[in-house]
Amino acid sequence: MISPSFHPGPVRAACERRRRWGFGLTPRAIGLLTMGFLWLIPGLWDERLAYGLLAWDGLVLLAALLDGLRLPRNGDLIAGRSWSNAPALDSDTEIELTIENQGNVIVECRLVDDLPPALVAEPATYRLTAFPRVASSVRYRIEPRERGDWETGWLYVRYRSGLGLAERWAQAPLTQTVRVYPSLRTGEEQQIYLARSRQIDLQLRRASLRGLGRDFESLREYREGDDLRDICWTATARRGWPITRQYQTERSQPVWIVLDCGRLMRSRVAAEAGERVHSKLDHACSTAVALAQLALYSGDRVGLLAYGQGIQQRLLPGRGAAHLRQLIELLAQVRAEAGEADHLRATATLGRLQPRRSLILWVTDLAETAMRPEVIDGAVQLLRRHVLLFVAMAQPEVESIATAKPKNIEQMFRAAAAQEMAGRRELLLARLHEQGALTLDLKPKALTATVLNQYLVVKERAMV
Repeated sequence: MISPSFHPGPVRAACERRRRWGFGLTPRAIGLLTMGFLWLIPGLWDERLAYGLLAWDGLVLLAALLDGLRLPRNGDLIAGRSWSNAPALDSDTEIELTIENQGNVIVECRLVDDLPPALVAEPATYRLTAFPRVASSVRYRIEPRERGDWETGWLYVRYRSGLGLAERWAQAPLTQTVRVYPSLRTGEEQQIYLARSRQIDLQLRRASLRGLGRDFESLREYREGDDLRDICWTATARRGWPITRQYQTERSQPVWIVLDCGRLMRSRVAAEAGERVHSKLDHACSTAVALAQLALYSGDRVGLLAYGQGIQQRLLPGRGAAHLRQLIELLAQVRAEAGEADHLRATATLGRLQPRRSLILWVTDLAETAMRPEVIDGAVQLLRRHVLLFVAMAQPEVESIATAKPKNIEQMFRAAAAQEMAGRRELLLARLHEQGALTLDLKPKALTATVLNQYLVVKERAMV
């Protein structure tokens, strides 16, 4: 498993005064002040006892003032934030908040870490006891909600002494850029596909598949029917009789991952009931990472083209761990756009970048229009030269509406519309399949496993 290279490093900063008057009474002090009104009860019989209210409240306020003066200054608290690992979808990340108390008094702190909604739904409050001259920490876990680069906010601190009559308010500028990656499959999940890839590679080595590719395999004597272009004239001159070259199927092919980042990929779906909801593009990026890992392990070169109305990210085919890390970084920065994607522009760009035959995984969705979608025209153009694995991401809600038994007229019309959409979608994919494409209509739950299995089938049959 290749881990991302963009790991958010630890950040430290001295606390600053949060407000102009960053000092206040605690609920305990306010409660004690309220208890002073009890002196009014005996004051009903003796007015002199009512002045006990003033004496009591003055004593409480003086104690609160002295307690507040004992508290460390804002600058005496050094705050820090560190991350256990690079955040990724569908995985937990542990965050450690640290307070280093350079004062002389033990303080009880309440911390609020201001993280963007892409990381946490709502900031929580954490309690921490900070001892003098010792760094104290508290840890909590988050599960990121969206990919991309996000800016963290400040750490807000409220601290008081053990007496708890006064507290100070401070904040620390722990701002930093955090990159959230696509879902990364664990090593255990990948083992099955890697074992199958090793088996296929072994079969290809044994079969050799001479003559089907353009990788040089060996020399042999010329036989009737051999192509004259395959004659090796230098070997022929040395031996005195015609010698021809023998080729085998290439075991290393370019694999392109093409991602549609248009408006259709913005819709949010859950892979399974009860799981966190992600956009279709998030699911596609997670599948792209899994396929890239498998293809690179199998010896293929992997490239990336992510597009919307323009080209967002592109990476020429390459190999190695550094190449995979670069691809994961680019996938983390891919963003869904509000407008329709320019599929023909992406097709033309890919045609320039990859003139030779390759395997193309195209993850997209089909617009529900009366006209033939532009993405189908782009796919047909690619079929003239490449092996195309065309994946349309299904919307589970539409299928459930189409298969549900209607209970009233409104549900009947909704079911009819959903069935018409499903039928048109099936017809478009069937026609594309007739022209030679490998077509799949998949729910997010089955996307990754099906794509990896289909890649292994293409590899086994030496279709590229």
